Amino acid sequence: MTAPLPILDLGRFQDDDSGGAAFLDDLRVAIRRYGAFYVTGHGVDAATLDQAFALSRRFFALSDADKRAIEMVHSPHFRGYTRAGWERTRGKADWREQVDIGSERPTLPADADAPAWTRLQGPNQWPDALPELRPAALALQDALTEVTLRLLRAVALAIGLKADAFDPIVAPDPTQLIKLIRYPGRDALPEGEQGGQDGGGQGVGAHKDSGLLTLVLQHQQSGLQAETPDGWVDVPLIPGTFVVNAGELLELATDGYFRAAVHRVVTPPTGVDRLSIAFFLGARLGARVPVLPLLPDLAAQARGPERDPNNPLFVDVGENALKSRLRSHPDVAQRHYADLPAVAALAGRVLEPAAY
Repeated sequence: MTAPLPILDLGRFQDDDSGGAAFLDDLRVAIRRYGAFYVTGHGVDAATLDQAFALSRRFFALSDADKRAIEMVHSPHFRGYTRAGWERTRGKADWREQVDIGSERPTLPADADAPAWTRLQGPNQWPDALPELRPAALALQDALTEVTLRLLRAVALAIGLKADAFDPIVAPDPTQLIKLIRYPGRDALPEGEQGGQDGGGQGVGAHKDSGLLTLVLQHQQSGLQAETPDGWVDVPLIPGTFVVNAGELLELATDGYFRAAVHRVVTPPTGVDRLSIAFFLGARLGARVPVLPLLPDLAAQARGPERDPNNPLFVDVGENALKSRLRSHPDVAQRHYADLPAVAALAGRVLEPAAY
């Protein structure tokens, strides 16, 4: 099989200021051209991944009552379970169910003068019916954080900076989010009907991730697609690899030298479902993203961040993260953020789930 994206072996990366020149060149070219790549040699053992997918399968097999006991609408921090059709991408319903698990940190004090994004920090919701999920998910989060921070050090070296160049906006409390995801099978809808995407089903619509780097862990089969210079391509499962996507904050920090990956997921057909796990690493919520001092020849190639009136990018990390969450989960926005003047606009003025 010819991979549609480059495959990079993280084992080639020397985790110091030398980096390993050949690996760093490959990394820079992969992100510059595609915004995404496969990574192998990540060091997360197969048993850990197998356990995560087994627990994910057990969670989605719980009763509706058990899953809805931790429904996201109960959490101002956007944590917990989301039913299929209740999340949106660019105003259209995504056909997947999922549970969002973020950094396990205390709720920040309520302060009328505090920025609205401070409400994003807080505890997760955990299902009473599956107590094993909490320790396994948090252990996986730690392992994936280590991988992603190592990749971020490599990215810094690849653009001529010191390995710790991102530390001022990331350390000591990066934004972390795991999504355990199930895509239920569903027959394609005719083009133009709600949920239709090029005549097929929208598992997740085309979008960029809001953080720095994302890891996508695929299981058994794939519906992931990436937008490349040659058009949309399928990104199939390659055993032992993760897919890495550059996010909006990396686009901002490099002044558009790197662009965030545009990607989507196609719904599997009726009778088939698909599991995946996505891990998102972002900067601290209170940080502001600087434009990093690239090498002169790289800076000359920087295109500036993409200007999309439907998706403004904010250098305030918390503001950028809140924008993304309000748009994706309008029911949570309505319940917990109705005091914000911009909520109706950010949520696309659609505050009810899609009916199927």
